[in-house]
Amino acid sequence: MAVLNINGLKHVVDAPADTRLLWVVREHLRLTGTKFGCGMGLCGACTVHLDGEAVRSCQVELGDAEGSRITTIEGLDPKGQHPVQQAWLELQVPQCGYCQSGQMMNAAAFLDSNPSPTDGEILEAMQGNLCRCITYVRIKQGVRRASEIMGA
Repeated sequence: MAVLNINGLKHVVDAPADTRLLWVVREHLRLTGTKFGCGMGLCGACTVHLDGEAVRSCQVELGDAEGSRITTIEGLDPKGQHPVQQAWLELQVPQCGYCQSGQMMNAAAFLDSNPSPTDGEILEAMQGNLCRCITYVRIKQGVRRASEIMGA
């Protein structure tokens, strides 16, 4: 049994220690905003925050996540008031939307460490998150807008 702190709540999970965090979040806890993309840590669809850092949950084992503060898209701001959520909604960033929770989680962690990035820094920080619909221009605009909201 593992005890996880996810979105500020403690969850007891009965799963082997080598179970990937992605499956604990999605299947055991039914927090389905975190998506399965590639299962190899290459696409970013499964991005969550582990102690404030954006990580690929498909690459983190349950045993390694225990004792950490985990945030999923559902916990970024339950009312949708995080600057990244506001910007994504305002600019209608998603097309199909499948990758967007991972994009948003990556953007939020990036902006926490760099609240006033250049366009080049945004592109570099977001390049590991893939978008099947190729909405990279809108994603960059969303990160820029979230940065502006944070500065207001």
